Amino acid sequence: MIPEADTAQSGRAPGGRTGRQRARTRAALVSAAQTLLAQRRINVTIREITETADVGFGSFFNHFTSKEELFDEAIRVTLARHSEVLDSLTRGIDDPARVLALGIRTTGRLQREQPEMARVFLHQGTRLLLDDTGLTSRARANLAAGVKSGRFVAPPDVEFALMAILGALLGVVQFLDAHPEADAGASADQLAEGVLASLGVEPSEARRIAREPLPPAFES
Repeated sequence: MIPEADTAQSGRAPGGRTGRQRARTRAALVSAAQTLLAQRRINVTIREITETADVGFGSFFNHFTSKEELFDEAIRVTLARHSEVLDSLTRGIDDPARVLALGIRTTGRLQREQPEMARVFLHQGTRLLLDDTGLTSRARANLAAGVKSGRFVAPPDVEFALMAILGALLGVVQFLDAHPEADAGASADQLAEGVLASLGVEPSEARRIAREPLPPAFES
């Protein structure tokens, strides 16, 4: 199950009992949409959505004008939640190589640790790479910082390199979703090592960084 987003991410700030109830209803709808996206059930009716959320049918329209709007919000909240996780993991780390490796290694492990979140990402597919928020904007900023500081060798086309890195990461998540027997940790670490080496980090250092201890929740 995807961890619940805070009230601000869910779109409403609580104000008294009525406000809190509205916030809970909205959060339930968003959570239901995340579950349906993860199950690849997007051709559902609004009634099916409200039944999944365990809220009244009419309450849907107090928050969203269409199921498409709800699914868009569910995706936005999921990406925002993932960004929060990455922020907490990389806070205080100044080395762009370690930041990039952490992002790749933890995102690559999502299919095992947070399968619903991973499947929301997979539902987006390559559209995720063109969404200039969340994962893409973070990776772009980190890549630019690494090039500017000299930590990374500047690729001929930074934007192309960014798409290649994120595309490979999405491919790893898809591979792990299709192969439940595969070792998620080894796959994600191998990708992180290869990406760092491709950006000019010495192979031995790239291997070391890609195998640094992770928080317990991501050690698999």
